[in-house]
Amino acid sequence: MIKYLLSFVLAAVLMACSLPTRSPVTPSSWMVAPERVGGPLKMRSDVWLKVGVVSVAPPFDGKSLVYRISDQRYEKDFYNVYSTIPSEMIGNAEREWLNKAGIFSATVGQNTSFFPYYTLQATVNEFYGDYRVKPEAVVSVEFFLTVTNAGKSNPLVGANRYTKRIALRDNTPEALVLGQQQALTEIFKQYEEQLSKYAGNLPKPLGQ
Repeated sequence: MIKYLLSFVLAAVLMACSLPTRSPVTPSSWMVAPERVGGPLKMRSDVWLKVGVVSVAPPFDGKSLVYRISDQRYEKDFYNVYSTIPSEMIGNAEREWLNKAGIFSATVGQNTSFFPYYTLQATVNEFYGDYRVKPEAVVSVEFFLTVTNAGKSNPLVGANRYTKRIALRDNTPEALVLGQQQALTEIFKQYEEQLSKYAGNLPKPLGQ
């Protein structure tokens, strides 16, 4: 009996050794990075603008790409992820875009110790692929420009919301990422024009 048992164990070990080894599945990493092209606009303000932290509404705030399958159903793709969380990815792109636009003398990030007169905050309300009818990238961003004035008056200079839906060439993750990048590019283009108008007629900040 022991002889047969040892033979069975040996055969099982040999069979296991002969099976092909499977490497762990590595998620594909994607970056949404709209870049501004062309020359800067006319500088409208000689002060600095601070870009605050970009907040992203759930379920779009994680690294996984998000697909809308039905009116009430969203799915996260854990095999296709952004290279960093959307709040950081979009915030960095926004700050670099506005620096190249040249509307303010400089556009700085949230981590700087600079005390700002004017602050721009953004909320991303939608950031997903919509596959209910035809594949589309959906991006919706709301911008809030405020002035530091010690609460003496309304600090809000302007609030603007933009929503873009970009038709996708197919259902692949790459198509979705490219569609989201195009949507953000169009949104940033629209908002820089609005921000230039605000910068030409800004309320006086605290102490001025």
